[in-house]
Amino acid sequence: MISVEKLQKNYGKKTVLAGVSTDFPARKLSALIGPNGAGKSTLLMLMARLQTADAGEVLLEGRSVAGMRPAAYARHVATLRQSPGFSMRLTVEELVAFGRFPHSRGAMTQQDRRAVDEAIAFLSLEPLRQASIDEISGGQRQMAFLAMTMAQQTDVLLLDEPLNNLDIKHAAQIMQALRRLCDEQGRTVILVIHDINFAVNYADHIVALKGGTLCFSGPARQVVTEAHMRALYGVDFEITRSARGCFCNYFIPPESAYDTTA
Repeated sequence: MISVEKLQKNYGKKTVLAGVSTDFPARKLSALIGPNGAGKSTLLMLMARLQTADAGEVLLEGRSVAGMRPAAYARHVATLRQSPGFSMRLTVEELVAFGRFPHSRGAMTQQDRRAVDEAIAFLSLEPLRQASIDEISGGQRQMAFLAMTMAQQTDVLLLDEPLNNLDIKHAAQIMQALRRLCDEQGRTVILVIHDINFAVNYADHIVALKGGTLCFSGPARQVVTEAHMRALYGVDFEITRSARGCFCNYFIPPESAYDTTA
């Protein structure tokens, strides 16, 4: 399990995270939700050790990560940043192989090659193995970066808005892949996400932030309520539940929009 205790982050005089404490359950899919500026990506980057907290700590299996060497931490926690990019011309296979660097240090072994093959197969990227990253679609590119993160074979994956700028099909494919990672491989996945419907239907656990503070957290289906969503986003919500899932409708026009006599 990964957790944070009294995590504080300031940018100058602005407080971005104000003493946030919460747990992310092991082998589950957790979604960080909340409005823009809530501190979601900052929290994720602090957990990834890509930023430094002003106070508080990140714990992995109850142990502070502050004393862990970066290379050792990278064998436990993999991070996919928002809008990743490579200036080099790489094939999908070469990109995915970068995920093995914490293990191989650049000298690929048979085990490293097997991990690359497994990640490519898991995301059905075999037809694109030799395709150049800059010549495939945005959705395919995002899947390739996810495969690179998977190939690191860590217990924990931290993903910052992996659905950003994706169409419905590719977004659904990525969420289905993340769900399988938890269910089939026992990985712990934590992602920042804006689509509340993907969050409530695919995630086991929700952590909601607003204004740098923790609003609520808990099992997805329990904490995603109309009252919680209205308080978090400041808009009206209508939530419909069925055997197939949960639908959060926030496209609710004013009653005057239905007035056909106007």
